[in-house]
Amino acid sequence: MAPHRKARPSGTRIAGIRTPVLATAALTSVALLSQTANAAPSPDRKPSVEEVEKKVDDLYRQAESATDKYNAAKEQSTKQRKRVDTLLDDVAQRTQKLNEAREQLGSYAAAQYRTGAAAPDTATFLLADTPQDYFDQTQLMDRLTGRQKETVDDYFTDRSATMKKRQEAAESLRTLTESQETLKSSKTEIQKKLGTAREMLSRLTAEEKARLAAIEKKKQEEAQRQAEELARQQEAARQKQAAQESSSTTTSGSSGTSTTDSSNGTQAEKALAYARAQVGKPYVWGATGPDSYDCSGLTQAAWKAAGVSLPRTTYDQVDAGTTVPLADAQPGDLIFFYDDISHVGIYIGDGMMIHAPKPGAYVREESIYYGGSSIIHSVVRPA
Repeated sequence: MAPHRKARPSGTRIAGIRTPVLATAALTSVALLSQTANAAPSPDRKPSVEEVEKKVDDLYRQAESATDKYNAAKEQSTKQRKRVDTLLDDVAQRTQKLNEAREQLGSYAAAQYRTGAAAPDTATFLLADTPQDYFDQTQLMDRLTGRQKETVDDYFTDRSATMKKRQEAAESLRTLTESQETLKSSKTEIQKKLGTAREMLSRLTAEEKARLAAIEKKKQEEAQRQAEELARQQEAARQKQAAQESSSTTTSGSSGTSTTDSSNGTQAEKALAYARAQVGKPYVWGATGPDSYDCSGLTQAAWKAAGVSLPRTTYDQVDAGTTVPLADAQPGDLIFFYDDISHVGIYIGDGMMIHAPKPGAYVREESIYYGGSSIIHSVVRPA
């Protein structure tokens, strides 16, 4: 009977320690899993509802920021177009006047020729840089009457001014072209971002859409809670101020009429009344009413109804008034959002505002905390 041999354990040695095959395989699996975890996610992996919600929100915000660029370029393009048209009209009128003067000068040259004067070629005359250059060569200046000399001087003066106007018109036309290119670029950028957002939303299943709606509802509930808390703080501050004012009044028989200004008939009330009348109208980027609005288009139109002219873009509107603390916000104030000041709403009190939120939405009343407290940039009082 052959002697029994104890099988040698298979495996490898690591620093004098025998490692079984199974342990080695386990270590290899751990290493591979670690590499997989650190690697970029597969492009075929479907994003979660939470990822879709965040990405879509980012795309909408980027589109809104691009909308401000579009609005600025559109405003600049409109102004520049008016300037170009005015300059071209001016150049046309000046050119007509020069043509008439040229014909008159030609008749002077013809008259000199008929009277026997050695008049040079009329074309040479008309191409001269100055009247003196021409007549120094031809020695005809002395032969011209005072009225003729006056016409010559006017001709060259007008020709010089017309050339400057043509150069000015050409420069304005270049600026207009640049504005239109920016307009086109911003429009393309907006459409691309909105298209990507729509595509991501269209891929969601019914169950995922329901989850997305639940997430949005939860955000709105939290935003409402924060708005109510701000309203309580503001009311407490008002009561404290009223008590201080009451204690400082005299009891000398005065009626103690409140010095608080009534909102009736104020500009803020008119702006708010206009904004409320727009609730339910669609958000459309670049729109200023009356059928649709983007965020700054709504605030501009609301304050225009109150007799106050606001700039077109959010980053210009933020400088069109007095900045006040959020705790002191009053109805009619403008609430700006995000570090790049890409969104704005009009405050209605109690932590609420009216705004044109985003593409696919409608003008509505909503908590100023709709995106969290961290996105609130500043509060500005236009009037």
